[in-house]
Amino acid sequence: MNQAPAVEHKRHESKRVLPFERVVLVLQGGGALGAYQAGVYEAIHEAKIEVNWICGTSIGGINGALIAGNRTERRVERLREFWEVITKPPIGIPGAPYFAAVWNGSGEGHWTNRLSALTSMLYGVPEFFAPRPFPPLMSVAESPSFVSYYDTTPLQATLTRLVDFGLINTKSIRLSVAATNARTGAPVYFDNREHPITSAHIMASASLPPSFPPTEINGEYYWDGAVVSNSPMQYVIDDASRNTTLVFQVDLWDANGEVPLDVPSAYSRSLEIHGATRLNITLEQYKKTQKFRLALAKFLDQLPDVVKKDPEVQFLEQEARVRIATLVQLKYQSSRYETATKNFEFSRAAMKERWQAGYNDAKVALGEPRVFELPHVTEAARIFDVHHGWVT
Repeated sequence: MNQAPAVEHKRHESKRVLPFERVVLVLQGGGALGAYQAGVYEAIHEAKIEVNWICGTSIGGINGALIAGNRTERRVERLREFWEVITKPPIGIPGAPYFAAVWNGSGEGHWTNRLSALTSMLYGVPEFFAPRPFPPLMSVAESPSFVSYYDTTPLQATLTRLVDFGLINTKSIRLSVAATNARTGAPVYFDNREHPITSAHIMASASLPPSFPPTEINGEYYWDGAVVSNSPMQYVIDDASRNTTLVFQVDLWDANGEVPLDVPSAYSRSLEIHGATRLNITLEQYKKTQKFRLALAKFLDQLPDVVKKDPEVQFLEQEARVRIATLVQLKYQSSRYETATKNFEFSRAAMKERWQAGYNDAKVALGEPRVFELPHVTEAARIFDVHHGWVT
């Protein structure tokens, strides 16, 4: 009884003191590429930075649940357990390319990547998803829950085992996961500040059609948030509960890339553009809004006091309140041997490589002193872009 407070006090003292009122982790969707996000979080955890809010979609929602649904000291351990379980070499599958290859960027790595992704598509991923023997391609399913190529029941069991949803619902960390209402097409955010989060909400956020079926919650069916937008950054920007924020935006797709020369690469390129472009538009709108707020605040300061008492002017004063933020963008950079099906490439070797890449990029970002300096109010938003060992 006497030791518990001391432990809590010690844990509190170990947290890094930052000038920001909150730290937010924004996690995109991207299937197997999500190991990169786990590596980023490991570096943030080592730096003793306390994350107050995690907002994710698809695999980002799953990683977010693994973090928010475990005690601080067990979060990296649980992330690693999840990623090792789903990249476990399958047994009894002839020629399965999950062997522990060490890739050096040669042609061998290209074919290993391609064959490994094909194995995931044909046989599924351990404790994540399994192929349906007869998906409803030419017939009508009994329920929307069967409309997919794969059955995600194994994922629900894995989440139940690795995530403490009771802890999530204590709201010690805010967790928000994006989904899409399959009937109305409207974007939806399941937020533990508003209602309890269950495994179904995380499953809904990762229900990307046609691979995975929609998830039923209270009579409605939901698909992956990526159907509307693969980045939940807009939800964070729209939140007005804090004035100063440090955001780690972890992207799994890059809008910049080569013009494809084959059909599979064209499909992959379209996914990259869809996954990244909406975020770029969101950030541009945010910067313009911040400039508007600064100009409006300057104008309102020049008004006579009697005018400032007007309710409509007071409303404008609230809207003019500048929200100072530093945004650190960490983007997964595909290796040159990765193929169009890289998000289905669940080999152990690929997982380790992506995890290490995320860890390395985050260490570079955390080594930049300006990241931890509060921007001046006239700057409003300071953005750092991390690419292969350097920060801009």
